[in-house]
Amino acid sequence: MARILLLTNSQGASAEVLPALSLLQHQVRILPAVGSVLVDIPEVDCLFIDARRDLPAAKSLTKLIATTGAGCPIILIATEGGMSAMSADWGFDDLILDGAGPAEVDARIRVAIGKFEAARIAADPSSGEIKSGEVVIDEKSYTAKIKGRSLDLTFKEFELLKYLAQHPGRVFTRAQLLQEIWGYDYFGGTRTVDVHVRRLRSKLGPEFEAIIGTVRNVGYRFNTSRDAALQDERS
Repeated sequence: MARILLLTNSQGASAEVLPALSLLQHQVRILPAVGSVLVDIPEVDCLFIDARRDLPAAKSLTKLIATTGAGCPIILIATEGGMSAMSADWGFDDLILDGAGPAEVDARIRVAIGKFEAARIAADPSSGEIKSGEVVIDEKSYTAKIKGRSLDLTFKEFELLKYLAQHPGRVFTRAQLLQEIWGYDYFGGTRTVDVHVRRLRSKLGPEFEAIIGTVRNVGYRFNTSRDAALQDERS
């Protein structure tokens, strides 16, 4: 489940701009497609810009956001006729037809976020180290520490903690985690995820076990704030 920001001047909901988006479980927030949103742009995983009608305005806004740095991938929503006028110098990461189906929209969101994260890590000189809250993960040595204390993790426990820590605040279903950590060729059920989360929390200890938050009826998330995690657990 990704946090999506849709910038549009349409008076309707996201169902009008990109109908398939309303059929997915992502958290969608809608704001006007104007430059002033950059003053207090919310923290999101992916940014959609409505470029179906006013192409010059969409181009200017996209370039502005790309120049100032969105902190997330930018996907343009276009009509078939408008796609011919778009080029890479606009600064977007991907574009999609407004009539695209749910599977395509979901895949493009997932791929765009993945590529953006990979590029960000590659550009970081300390890319072998992931820091999120009290957790420090060293990908090169396959070690993890919390508040300076080393964690004795199995390979899958390490991969699960690393993946969640790379996307703090983002909610993943058990099926998504199973796919990302265990792969398509794994035949076990989603209960495997629950078992590994339980073992991981046990190794984190009572003080920090709540950083792996449960979102009821959905899945799990990584919380950098212990108080926020405890609130998730009680919900």
